[in-house]
Amino acid sequence: RQLKRETETMSPLLPFVLPIAFWVAWSDMARMKIPNKAVLALLAVYVLIGPIVLPFETYLSHYLHFAVVLVAGFLVTAAGLAGAGDSKFAAAMAPFVFLEHVPDFLYLFAAVVLAVARFHHRQEVDEVDPDLGEVPDAVGHAREIAGEPVEVGHVPDPLVRLVPVR
Repeated sequence: RQLKRETETMSPLLPFVLPIAFWVAWSDMARMKIPNKAVLALLAVYVLIGPIVLPFETYLSHYLHFAVVLVAGFLVTAAGLAGAGDSKFAAAMAPFVFLEHVPDFLYLFAAVVLAVARFHHRQEVDEVDPDLGEVPDAVGHAREIAGEPVEVGHVPDPLVRLVPVR
């Protein structure tokens, strides 16, 4: 019963959050950049509107979500598994997610990651050069098309490193 009441209190935030989320999605897919202004705008929505629509104890406790995801994001970024913009956006988004919704949120997150990996990056395992034992990345391929020099073994995308190389 408490969860339903708290979840319903997040609904007034949606008109403010959704335009920012669409802005971030468009920017990330179009330019692979998440503007800091978008991250700050999302955090500002929580800071300014959160205390009005949430019980004050819930509002304060969700700052812990921000801190935990921010630290986890630093670690993920340092490991090269995600960009800094992704980590900052995840931290700014964290206060909007209730702990009870984390499993559902992770399923949705996994589906989005798989869809992005399939449709955005489109890196083929067939492109493995058996002589060099490397997988070309999107940046290297774009540089090659533009006639710019490509470093041998340049593979910045950590997902590419997971592809088995012969």
